[in-house]
Amino acid sequence: MGAAGSGMAGSKLTERPECSHYVLMKSSDPKRRFPPPWRVEQPGPDCFEVRDANGFRLALVHFRDDLQKWSFGHSHLTSDEARRIAKAIARIPEFLMQRKGFNQRGGGLRWRPERPYHVALEDGYIRANWDVIDALCKINSVPFNATGEKISDGGLWRVYEFAWQLDAMQFWDRFEGRWLLGTEFHYPQRPNDLPPMKQPSNLPKFDPRKARR
Repeated sequence: MGAAGSGMAGSKLTERPECSHYVLMKSSDPKRRFPPPWRVEQPGPDCFEVRDANGFRLALVHFRDDLQKWSFGHSHLTSDEARRIAKAIARIPEFLMQRKGFNQRGGGLRWRPERPYHVALEDGYIRANWDVIDALCKINSVPFNATGEKISDGGLWRVYEFAWQLDAMQFWDRFEGRWLLGTEFHYPQRPNDLPPMKQPSNLPKFDPRKARR
């Protein structure tokens, strides 16, 4: 992984030549910011870049698939490894963002600790918009699972669970969900810095027949 910027001139943060590093939300210069969402791009056949919302390059992750058949090629990342590392770097702002009013659901043995965040969607909304929900979650790499729980509260609501709070918040924000704390609906304020979901150009069209099933 090369230093952000061009060439291998060394890191101003570490004063070491050929030292790879990436910067976080703020640099040593308080006037510089690297706003989310961060995204992963592939500018060439052998690397991935991580860029902030302004297009500034934060990290460069190299790979060499063509060398994997040789023993010395094992010291290089594969494209799949490099892609996963770049995606992990791009999620750093998620881990640094402070959340207020969004809490784990908690309570009961049914809710596994590794999936503590739960959002309820109204059943009719799910039926009418399932293709859009599925497409947006796939393109944004937001995995969600139905718990099988149903809540009757001014309608029928189905509960989905998430491993990461940001995934749950984006899902809640985009699909008119209800944040759950225990068995109660909560209405926390949407954070101003919540990054929106990426929108694919070919979203499925609404099918009214699905709302009548």
